[in-house]
Amino acid sequence: MRDELPILQPGVGEIPGDHYLAATPATVMWGRLPCRADAAVLTIAPGDTVTIDTVSHEGILEDQGKDPLAFFAAHGVPAASVLADAVEIAAALARDPLADGPHVVTGPILVEGAHPGDLLKITVERLDPRVPYGVISNRHGKGALPGELPRGEHNVSVFAPIERRDGHWRGVLPLVEGGARVVEFPLAPFLGTMGLAVDDDARPHSVPPGAHGGNIDINLLVEGAVLYLPVQVEGALAYVGDPHFAQGDGEVALTALEASLRATLGFDVVPRAEALAAFGEVAGPLVRTDEYLVPTGLDPDLGVAMRNCVRAALSLLQARYGMDEHLAYAYLSAATDFDISQVVDIVCGVHARIREADFAGVRVAATAEETS
Repeated sequence: MRDELPILQPGVGEIPGDHYLAATPATVMWGRLPCRADAAVLTIAPGDTVTIDTVSHEGILEDQGKDPLAFFAAHGVPAASVLADAVEIAAALARDPLADGPHVVTGPILVEGAHPGDLLKITVERLDPRVPYGVISNRHGKGALPGELPRGEHNVSVFAPIERRDGHWRGVLPLVEGGARVVEFPLAPFLGTMGLAVDDDARPHSVPPGAHGGNIDINLLVEGAVLYLPVQVEGALAYVGDPHFAQGDGEVALTALEASLRATLGFDVVPRAEALAAFGEVAGPLVRTDEYLVPTGLDPDLGVAMRNCVRAALSLLQARYGMDEHLAYAYLSAATDFDISQVVDIVCGVHARIREADFAGVRVAATAEETS
């Protein structure tokens, strides 16, 4: 592999999808998420893939100067390495910092044949870093320790380049401000926001996740993973954003290593009857990796989110495998990890990792969705 990452400016570099969706003032929303009243910026058929440029909000926010060229120049980034679409979006669009979220989302995408009650299956086929740097922030008294960190009245945005070390790309940090970057951690890019339009005329705030998906911040959604979301409006109206290079479960400081990605995603419709046969009633985000089925629980109260996740896991085991409730409860207690997705997005998230290999001896009715 090369020792330098290319700068993936709009339209530059490999675009492997059937369609390409650039991030422009006409194709993104800033701080809010699509609703049923919004028009699609792209229409596709089920089975199509789309290469989507996403833009990180870090470096374009008002408290950072709303000028990514100046913000990143202060960290030694040349102008040619700052994304032109980030510059354009910051200059052309406005949001209300007191009423809106920080996230930029690209979309919505209408998927033909997606009806309320169906599931939209989003397969993460490829995630390419667009720049070789990102930002980790603890700002506005938010995070897992509000009122304690950040210290005083200061906002903290930590610039973190990525470097190739021992054959692997890693995020790098110093031990002390201005010191040598001797701390390194692996990258695992994923999209923090993947969602569908809500059945309402009001656009949701971009921060709290919900049944629509949105800012779920589940770091298992790396290349090869699948996200299932319940369709609420005709055509689903899908969108993505909040790109990350890496995130620890909890995302305790407020943000992870936030940085722009070029995402290639596959979109398929799972009709309601097939969805019920495969997973039972799916009321919120459901992730599938090559190893795990991952039901989720969401609530402003972390304890309630945990209980919601346990209920979702029980429902999945009962519907998919016909497992008695008391036995499913025992299995979850003995064999399943429940992880905190994040505690910083108004609505907390918990996700369970159910190993599919544990059920290899159970016959599950094959559906068209699972054989496609």
